[in-house]
Amino acid sequence: MVNQIYKQVFSFFLSVLLLQSSTVSYVRKSFDLNKPCRHFVLYLHNIAYDDDNAANATAATIVNPLGLGDYSFGRLIICDNPVTMDQNYLSKPVARAQGFYFYNKKTNFNTWVAWTLVFNSTKQKGTFTIMDANPYGMEPTRDLAIVGGTGDFLMTRGIATLKTKLSQGSKYFCLEMNIKLYECY
Repeated sequence: MVNQIYKQVFSFFLSVLLLQSSTVSYVRKSFDLNKPCRHFVLYLHNIAYDDDNAANATAATIVNPLGLGDYSFGRLIICDNPVTMDQNYLSKPVARAQGFYFYNKKTNFNTWVAWTLVFNSTKQKGTFTIMDANPYGMEPTRDLAIVGGTGDFLMTRGIATLKTKLSQGSKYFCLEMNIKLYECY
């Protein structure tokens, strides 16, 4: 009986000690915004579906309510866009930007973006996700959050600075994505 009490007391103190040591040993990692752990520039190409380009389209509007103003408010677009290392659409893709964006403002052009960049090349494998507001109608460059990843980008965090390089109405646009990762494992 006494031996059992000692075992329980010992295991209790041991578990308290282990919990305390893991709590004390946790130190928040600080980031130097001038020194990302990875930095590269990519180009996203978006070709909108318009009834006669099904073979080339990389994005399609799936919801487009009418009568909600001049800024496409409520419009939802699904995409599977090629991502290249340069501005040339015909360059070999290094990733695909898969996800959606929707127009969420009635007073100017503003989108909310949720894209996962899927890499499957000899250089990089894995994914990372960009999720944030994209006020492209107001700002020449926009910073969007990179909120996690898999594979070579496991649990990464960072910033994707977007800049519109080319826009051909609502049919095609090319975005420069200046990727800076600040948490790399």
